Amino acid sequence: MRLLYDPIAQFTVDRFDSGDGHGIYVEQAGDPKGIPVLFLHGGPGSGCNENHRRYFNPGVYRVILFDQRGSGKSTPKGEVQNNTTQLLLRDMELIRNHTGVGQWLLFGGSWGSTLALLYAQAHPEWVRGMVLRGIFLARERDLYWFAHDGVSRIFPDEWDRFLGAMTPEERHDPLAACQQHVLGSDAVLRERSALAWLRWAGQVATYLLPEAPPAEPDMAITVQQARIEMHYAQQRYFLTENQILDNANRIPKIPVHIIHGRRDLTCTLDAAWALREKLPYADLVIVREGGHLASEPAMVDALVTATDSMADKLR
Repeated sequence: MRLLYDPIAQFTVDRFDSGDGHGIYVEQAGDPKGIPVLFLHGGPGSGCNENHRRYFNPGVYRVILFDQRGSGKSTPKGEVQNNTTQLLLRDMELIRNHTGVGQWLLFGGSWGSTLALLYAQAHPEWVRGMVLRGIFLARERDLYWFAHDGVSRIFPDEWDRFLGAMTPEERHDPLAACQQHVLGSDAVLRERSALAWLRWAGQVATYLLPEAPPAEPDMAITVQQARIEMHYAQQRYFLTENQILDNANRIPKIPVHIIHGRRDLTCTLDAAWALREKLPYADLVIVREGGHLASEPAMVDALVTATDSMADKLR
C-alpha cells in the first residue's frame, strides 16, 4: 500500500493581491522545474496544510498550493465579500500567470474537485490532466443529502445533536437557520451555530477513522471556516443547477483520474458515476474501503498511485 511522500519543505511562499480586497496565500514545493500541479483544497473554506504537498513525488512535481479567499492563511480571514466561485477561478489564473506556468495538472478533492472541473471548462487550454477525489457536483440533491434528509438517517444521533443548537421553529430548515446565524451579527449565535455545523460535518467525514477524544476547538478558525461554507451554500455555490455535468463537453480529452470512496457519506458515489458517464475517457477508481477523507490509508494509496501514474503519462 502506498504512503504519503516524506515531508516536503516549500521553496517559495507568496501572497498575491487579488485587486478587490483579498490577499491570496500561495506556496510552492518539490522540483521548481517539475510538472506543475495545482492543489485545490475542499470546504469551501478549509485551507491547505503541509501534508497536502505529500501526495506528489517531490522529484517529479512542482506543487503549487493556495488558500482560497477567506481560508487558511489568506486574508481577510473568513471574509465573504468579493468571494465567489467565479473569483476563485480568476485567482487560479492569477496564480498561473504569476508563477509562470503554462499548462498544469489539477488535483482537487470534494469542493476542490468542483473547482477543478469548473476551471477545466473555463480554461481547457491550460489543463494537462486532473486527479479528482470525492466528487462534489454542487447540485441541489448533493446539498439536500448532507444538510436536510439523507445522511441524517445514518447518523440520527449526530443529526439530533446538530438540531439541538436551534429552536424548534428553525429545525424545519436547519441549513437556512445555520446560514442566518453564522453570517449574522449575533456573536453568541454565530459561534454556537458554527460549532454545531462543523461538528456535524466532521462526524460524517471522519467516521471511518479511529475514534479520538474531541479536541478543544479554536473558535476563531471554526467561525472562519463555517462562514465560508455557509456563504457558498447559501448562494448555491454561485452555479446553476447541474452546471458541471451540463457543460462536461467543454472539458478537453485529457488524462483524468476519478477516485471515490465507496463509503463516502459526505459526497456520495453516484456523483462520480455521473461524471464518469459524461467523461467516458476518464479512469474511475472506486475505493472499497475508502470514505471521504484524503488522509484515510486506502485513499492515500489510491491518490499517490494516481499522481505517480499521471507523472508517467505527462513526462
